[in-house]
Amino acid sequence: MADTKRSNLTALNGLSLNASLKSNPTKKLVVKNLKSKPMLPDNYQEQTWKKLREAVIAIQTSTAIRYSMEELYQAVENMCNNNLAAALYNNLIELSEAHVKKLLLNFTEVTNDKIIFLKKVNHHWSSHCEQMLMIRSIFLYLDRTYVLQNPNVNSIWDMGLNLFRHHIMLNTNVQNRTVDGLLLLIEKERQGDMVDKTLLKSLLRMLSDLKIYQDAFEGKFLQATERLYATEGLQFILELEVSEYLYHVEKRLNEESERLFHYLDTSTRWSLIHTVEKQLISEHVHIILQKGLDQLLNENRLDDLKLMYSLLTRVKKGLTELCIHFNGYIKKHGRTIVIDPEKDKTMVQELLDFKDKMDVIVKKCFQANEKFGNSLKEAFENFVNQRTNKPAELIAKFVDSKLKVGNKEATEEELEKLLDKIMVLFRFIHGKDVFEAFYKKDLAKRLLLGKSASVDAEKSMLSKLKQECGGGFTSKLEGMFKDMEISKDINVAYKQYLGNVKDIQLSGIDMTVNILTMGHWPTYVVMEVSMPNEIIQYQNCFNKFYLAKHNGRKLQWQPTLGHCVLRSYFKQGNKELQVSLFQAMVLLLFNEYQMLHFKDIKNITNMEDSELRRTLQSLACGKARVLIKVPKGKEIGDIDQFTLNNDFYNKLYRIKINQVQMKETNEEQKATEERVYQDRQYQMDAAIVRIMKMRKSLMHNLLISELFNQLKFPAKPADLKKRIESLIDRDYMERDKDNPNQYNYIA
Repeated sequence: MADTKRSNLTALNGLSLNASLKSNPTKKLVVKNLKSKPMLPDNYQEQTWKKLREAVIAIQTSTAIRYSMEELYQAVENMCNNNLAAALYNNLIELSEAHVKKLLLNFTEVTNDKIIFLKKVNHHWSSHCEQMLMIRSIFLYLDRTYVLQNPNVNSIWDMGLNLFRHHIMLNTNVQNRTVDGLLLLIEKERQGDMVDKTLLKSLLRMLSDLKIYQDAFEGKFLQATERLYATEGLQFILELEVSEYLYHVEKRLNEESERLFHYLDTSTRWSLIHTVEKQLISEHVHIILQKGLDQLLNENRLDDLKLMYSLLTRVKKGLTELCIHFNGYIKKHGRTIVIDPEKDKTMVQELLDFKDKMDVIVKKCFQANEKFGNSLKEAFENFVNQRTNKPAELIAKFVDSKLKVGNKEATEEELEKLLDKIMVLFRFIHGKDVFEAFYKKDLAKRLLLGKSASVDAEKSMLSKLKQECGGGFTSKLEGMFKDMEISKDINVAYKQYLGNVKDIQLSGIDMTVNILTMGHWPTYVVMEVSMPNEIIQYQNCFNKFYLAKHNGRKLQWQPTLGHCVLRSYFKQGNKELQVSLFQAMVLLLFNEYQMLHFKDIKNITNMEDSELRRTLQSLACGKARVLIKVPKGKEIGDIDQFTLNNDFYNKLYRIKINQVQMKETNEEQKATEERVYQDRQYQMDAAIVRIMKMRKSLMHNLLISELFNQLKFPAKPADLKKRIESLIDRDYMERDKDNPNQYNYIA
């Protein structure tokens, strides 16, 4: 094709663009200089500004604009490209400032309705923002060239904000009325009234955008908040229950968080929440704890305690104070359990329940805080040891009741859990030697009388004690178990021996003997009694058998620990009586005598007076009255007569008659306590000699301090001083001749 199209474009930069478009594959672009520089009309600036000014005023007065937005934008671009940007910017500032000054007149009208005033401010602010956005869209080229090239010149949007801030919001009257109105709305909302949150959000955003939020509003807002909650805190802490007060505080904190979310500036968060916490929590920590903690703990109100912990976490030293009061409560409540002798029967169970309860509170309410866990342990250790020795004794007896036949723990798993809990209490006890003494005494009875419910449970408890206190603590207890196992083998061998010996004529008694190593078992008082001939025959036979195998050993029979099963024949039927050896000795007398006086029985059996009275009391005055006493009565008199009750009846075939040695007497308890006292004296002596031997010479106070560190039981300084004096008398050590407060070791 031969046709050629040609276009000629003229630009204001003084260049002429000529382009040829041909069908030929080769294209050429030629750029030539303008022959003459284009010029603006003489009145272009005035005419263009007049057009732009008219458009700006139309926007400010909300009337129609006669020109298109493209035309206005092009006009601004042309002025900027012809070095008229500065004049254009200044003209725009003057025009905008004049308009904002006129706006101020709208706020001079006197009105008592603060809400109406706020709505008016919000209306003019919203309108001003919309107007500045439209104006900026027209003058966008100016904003993107002249403003960016001059760092000291504000953008059109910032210029509009500055004008509104300077002429409207920095006006004292307008600012005060606006802030007062905002505070009124917030106060109403805090009182439970419905308010226009959108209005609040808009005006507070305005203050932030104008950069006067902190100076104009925040200070007054925080002061009003402080006054409100200071008054409210003082009033409600006295009027409400502590739990109600805590829920009120939580509600207030949630409300303030909602305000921050909906309309308050995020910069206010810390100051606002801190003010609420200070006035509602910090100022009343002591009252909250003194008035409510004990009640919440007593009633086991877990949710309330959890809330209390959560709130006190927010304030300085809140958790410290809670921990101190928690510790005090445990000591006070625990002391009431331990100190009162009337609670001795239930003390250990109450302690276990109390410990479980406090553990749950620490775990669930106090977030398993280690500080609270340690405080709980310290408090328990403190009050458990305020009554010397008794808790240790009762814990040992409690273990005995659970390991004996007839305990109510349903399964071995439950028993194991209970033993673990008991070990926790055991750790708190200072006088562990007291526990050991009573535990050993009770263990001996369980083993010798066959009253142990479970060998596995016994060994499990022994293992726990060994793990806690070491092998030295349990060596004697382990020796007791070993003796029982060896005794089984000895009895098997003894029965084989009886089967092989033909020259010994014995009655048909099935006798089992337990060989006890004297150092392992509790010390028992040897009671010389006149045993029945049948039993003496067996004793002699066993002595011959045992001593033949173990030359050099000595056997000492302990009748107080023996028990028997007697076959009895009554008119109402035959029975088997499960009795102690002493009871058996008395009953066997009635195979030969129809009637016996108290003194006769005493002379024949050679039993101690008190022991015989208890034995006769169990046979003639208990539930199973195998003997008839004349005269009747609960006490045994010197002139009482006894006969066998041939009319005795019981629906059971085997009847267990209350065995005297199963009941701990006062004498037995005192004997155990005395043994503990003696053992402690030996330990104190050994510790003193050990220290002095190593140090050779030592001051009194240093020796006492060293002893406190070494001894595993609570010792009084007066007791230690007595042991020191005893060792001086026995020439283990001496006082220094020059310094009476110094001791020297004598080799």
